[in-house]
Amino acid sequence: MEFFGNIFTHYNYTTTDIEQTKRENLKKIKSTQSKFEITIELTEDEISLPENSPFTEWKDARKFAGPLPHTFTVNRKNKTILTILGVRQNWKPKPVKVESYYFDFLNQLKLQNIVLASAFEVKNIPYSWEKGKIEKWK
Repeated sequence: MEFFGNIFTHYNYTTTDIEQTKRENLKKIKSTQSKFEITIELTEDEISLPENSPFTEWKDARKFAGPLPHTFTVNRKNKTILTILGVRQNWKPKPVKVESYYFDFLNQLKLQNIVLASAFEVKNIPYSWEKGKIEKWK
């Protein structure tokens, strides 16, 4: 069963240090190891989309907030695809106002003219995986 033994090796999951601090109406989340820092404004007021966002309203942006419902891996030798559905409950992303951000991995991509499209906070999301389905590669 080599197929199943290697299913998650492609993801390269790691752990990292996370430090969260609050000061007045700002919350900072950072990681020295992963080289990122983001500061959000803590407010109950209605938040506008970030400047130059490609979205016209939060409803549209929310469609892109979160993991894709399916994950998969390919076994080229057997010409099969294993697809697994991730199931989440209580999915209520809350828009947040980003004051500043830095993500080293974005800088490493050397992309031109990138903009912050939206930002959401999600909390307490029950998440599980359904049994995988193996299909022949067509």
